[in-house]
Amino acid sequence: MEQVPTSILSNDPCHLGEGPTYDVTTDTAWWFDIREGRLFEAQLGSGAIRVHALGRMASALGRIDAERQLIVAEDGLYIRTLADGAMTLFLPLEADNLDTRSNDCRVHQSGTFWIGTMGKKAELKVGAIYALHRGKISTLFSGISIPNSICFSPDGGTGYFTDTTRAVLYAVPLNPATALPRGEPEVLLRHSGIGGLDGSVCDADGNIWNACWGASRIDVYSPQGERLRSLGVPAKQASCPAFVGPDLSRLLVTSAWQDMDAAARAADPQAGYTFLLEASARGRAEPDVKLA
Repeated sequence: MEQVPTSILSNDPCHLGEGPTYDVTTDTAWWFDIREGRLFEAQLGSGAIRVHALGRMASALGRIDAERQLIVAEDGLYIRTLADGAMTLFLPLEADNLDTRSNDCRVHQSGTFWIGTMGKKAELKVGAIYALHRGKISTLFSGISIPNSICFSPDGGTGYFTDTTRAVLYAVPLNPATALPRGEPEVLLRHSGIGGLDGSVCDADGNIWNACWGASRIDVYSPQGERLRSLGVPAKQASCPAFVGPDLSRLLVTSAWQDMDAAARAADPQAGYTFLLEASARGRAEPDVKLA
């Protein structure tokens, strides 16, 4: 396992860090503490960090434009105004089910938003993966327990996802113009050994960078499913990566202290921290979400 230069972006420990993304136009990284309903905002150039209380569990965001974001929360999708943090419901999502919440999500190059939901206690098969396409939500895959690893190939023609409980990373052919499936998911790789498949992001070469929950590492896979690299992370429960920085060469990695007792946290003192890894890779800028 490689030990690359690594720094701490935030030492405010997240109960469940998730959903990192980066706005290249403002050099700003964003991520969530799902369990505590917090949204982190980091100006990478200055190192200044702000934490916003959302009043609900939320797990991901997509940039709409310079003034607005779309927040994926436990009961629906909200438009958040950056100037004042005001949130307005855009569409409900599983709002009538108090036992579920959002989890892993990512915006496709077409502007379509893939959104994962799961049980708040990780109940089996109560979640799903949806697509927000031009203002309407459709169900892509149901019977999901823990949706993760949602990401897309550089040409937009392949989508990836996992149900962490199944330890399988799937690849599904997509219409690049819509991000909607045009075929059935196929097994790309089966995970074995320590840890589990968590959040992922694709780099500019199409490789898949996966946070291996419980194993203190990021694994890099080729589009054919071959493991190419493993990078150490100084927290056991790495949860999701995102490429950041003006040249998108650094890797932001969130982590969590969820389900750790006092002894486990003492043995993993940086659990929940957010890290920057010098990845020596080329990322891709995240696209804006399209609402209409």
